[in-house]
Amino acid sequence: MSNNLKKTMNFSQALSTVMGIVIGAGVFFKISSVASSTQSASLTVFVWVLAGLLSIASGLTVSELATALPVTGGPTKYIEYTYGKPAGFLFGWSQMAIYFPANIAALSIIFGEQFASLFGISQSLIVPIALIVSTSIMLLNFVGNKVSGKLQSITMIAKLIPIVLIIGFGLFKPSPVNPSLFPITSGEGTPFFTALSGGLLATMFAYDGWINVGNMAGEMKNPKKDLPRAIILGLSLVTLIYVLINYAFVSALPVDQLAGNGNAAFDSSRLFFGEFGGRLVTLGILVSVYGTINGYTMTGIRVPYTLASNGSLPFSNAFKKLNKSGAPYISGLFTLAITFIMIFLGSFNLLTDMLVFVIWSFTTLLSIGVIVLRKREPELERPYKVLFYPVIPAISILGGLFIVVSTLITQFELSLIGILVTLIGLPIYFYQKRKNEKSS
Repeated sequence: MSNNLKKTMNFSQALSTVMGIVIGAGVFFKISSVASSTQSASLTVFVWVLAGLLSIASGLTVSELATALPVTGGPTKYIEYTYGKPAGFLFGWSQMAIYFPANIAALSIIFGEQFASLFGISQSLIVPIALIVSTSIMLLNFVGNKVSGKLQSITMIAKLIPIVLIIGFGLFKPSPVNPSLFPITSGEGTPFFTALSGGLLATMFAYDGWINVGNMAGEMKNPKKDLPRAIILGLSLVTLIYVLINYAFVSALPVDQLAGNGNAAFDSSRLFFGEFGGRLVTLGILVSVYGTINGYTMTGIRVPYTLASNGSLPFSNAFKKLNKSGAPYISGLFTLAITFIMIFLGSFNLLTDMLVFVIWSFTTLLSIGVIVLRKREPELERPYKVLFYPVIPAISILGGLFIVVSTLITQFELSLIGILVTLIGLPIYFYQKRKNEKSS
């Protein structure tokens, strides 16, 4: 497989990249929806472990495609190679129309909620704050990669500070609550399956991003050895961090005070550090959220640009336009417009649940694709083969199906919206295909 990327990345660099991609803002704010679903401290902590194991299995599985396929372009191209161009376009379309705008919108909303709580201002200002945040970050990205890249580096450091403080104080400071972690049960009157599926769906947002770790394969010195090690160790450490943070939360507040409490991280921080210290930690979390939004914006505005570069979108010439700084500003304005609509119509949990449902629908297809290609192209060179095949892919597929099917059952309307918006991409694809054929 020919590759122009320089193979300079060693194991430690790969490990830090895995953790940097995955650790985001979700861990601070999903505790409320997880606790609402589980109504139990034991199941709340358990679903974070389960989500981590599922992410590890899926990361190991999808990485086989990343190291084997003679294509560039990430998961979109893997799906296209395995299932055909319409499927590949649908994944790109779903990222462009749902995944990235929903991420930006959801995080902008939670920024507004936390900002309003931190400074004691009216909740009616949450939406205007969210609009200002998403717009300001988009404008920073229009200035160019250097500015947005520096912002990403600064906020990467900032996100680690509240994590370390919450874990440190949560583990060693006397706890007002003594949570029981065993046996693992749901709350009284809450069916276990419903509690497990709802809690797992909520936690998966915090692990979001691992699907991109396989893209490092072409830059690694020894992907066969280092890629699985980086995924296993990196996602294991992320899982440990997430479990410890959530243990700190359930140790600070009873489950009934965490459930539905959008300010759970703020309230827990005040218990750990006092009023002033809690506000400082929450301010650090806000900086982290701002950086996470920037990361999704940097990547998200390049999806329409990439699709347009292939002539796959109507008005491709417009989407391909770059400003003087080299930023795809039309693609950015399109992303911002969808983000605005989602900010007005959605909520943090609604938007994150929908994007997890959509992304895991395609993630499951990627895991199935590993088995499909093993049978269809046994001669394909695979620098890395998934460990314990077919057990690990089976875990990934079954876990993905559990997320998708349980969401369909428990949140049918939300699932239907995600499916319909994704399927809108089909007529767009075939319309543009016919148009390209006529013009050629």
